[in-house]
Amino acid sequence: MLTRIVAILFPLFAITAAGFFIGRRLKPDLSHANRLNMDVFVPALVFAALANREFRIGEYLPLLGLTLALVAGSGLVGWVAARALKVEPRTLVPPLMFNNCGNLGLPLAVLAFGDAALMPAVVMFMVSNLLHFSFGAWLLDHRARLVNLWRVPSVAATFAGLAVGIAGIEVWPPLMTAIKMVGDISIPLMLFALGVRLTDARLTSVGLGVFVALLRPLSGMALVWVLLQLVPLPPREAALLLVFGALPPAVLNYIFAERYRQEPEKVASMVLIGNLAAVLFLPLALALAL
Repeated sequence: MLTRIVAILFPLFAITAAGFFIGRRLKPDLSHANRLNMDVFVPALVFAALANREFRIGEYLPLLGLTLALVAGSGLVGWVAARALKVEPRTLVPPLMFNNCGNLGLPLAVLAFGDAALMPAVVMFMVSNLLHFSFGAWLLDHRARLVNLWRVPSVAATFAGLAVGIAGIEVWPPLMTAIKMVGDISIPLMLFALGVRLTDARLTSVGLGVFVALLRPLSGMALVWVLLQLVPLPPREAALLLVFGALPPAVLNYIFAERYRQEPEKVASMVLIGNLAAVLFLPLALALAL
């Protein structure tokens, strides 16, 4: 079991570590690569998964509902923790509510459970992504215009993929192959960019960062256990949801905090320490799930 867990996690941490050390040494400007990843490669990955003829959204409705409940429950945990610690909820709630289901979650799902796990993993990513760009943006700025949500490429790809899949439209196979090839670029690039991004994080609130690094995966896995008692899922989906619950805070939380000037230094500490703590909590989650 230990050998299998190491074999699953090693590629993730190796690519992320490579990005971190190269980022420290060469300081590459990945702004254009990250833009391409968010605007082209990730949307292609999402569309290819959702528009696949084998994808049936009805089969994943229980998983979709539990993912929604998990994200909302994590937000509630964050709000209670913020009130108890007398921390601004808009600073603490998003890192607990929105996890790294893109950079770490998608590649981890494929490595741990095979290519067939990509579709349910994309469903969970879809839920978190839609909520982050809608409720997450509104939480940080109540003036945020949610009507522009469809302009986010990954969101537009989600709606387009769902429309094609539900309508039963068959995309021309050579075109679908091209879309999948473009989407395949996203996963290693996300991991490498995560490592580079972590070199920019600054530790200013270590205590709060450690607190979130512990609370995010522990509360997530506890919530998953409760939810699975209420709504059982097939074994693979239950395992994916458990791993999803253990993921660290998303790097996107730091980007949003910078954009909306919501104590980005504190959020950077939560993201950095949380992703470092994933070295401990992801093996635990996989040991419980496999």
